[in-house]
Amino acid sequence: MAKKSEVSKQITPLGDRVLVRPFEESELEKKTVSGIIIPETIDKEKPEQGEVLAVGEGKFQDGQLITPSVKKGDKVIFSKFGYDEVTVEGEEFYLIKSDNILAVINK
Repeated sequence: MAKKSEVSKQITPLGDRVLVRPFEESELEKKTVSGIIIPETIDKEKPEQGEVLAVGEGKFQDGQLITPSVKKGDKVIFSKFGYDEVTVEGEEFYLIKSDNILAVINK
């Protein structure tokens, strides 16, 4: 299993992309803080939450560099189909455009 620090040294996201380690099932909440129970069918789908391991420098728009609004260590929620899978030493990671990151989880 690849360590988080090793992977972030091996892969540097370009542009406005972000390297994310998806949460494993045991890390996902089964019940929200407000008490809403998440259905069991969610377990059959890939997680849509993860931890940011590395962040690209950003993209140029109208001559200005726009940097991603997330940083290394943030826990994020991202679009279900808005990522590219990357496998390093048998472990799966996601490269996600910053536009496909929907929220930062504040815990």
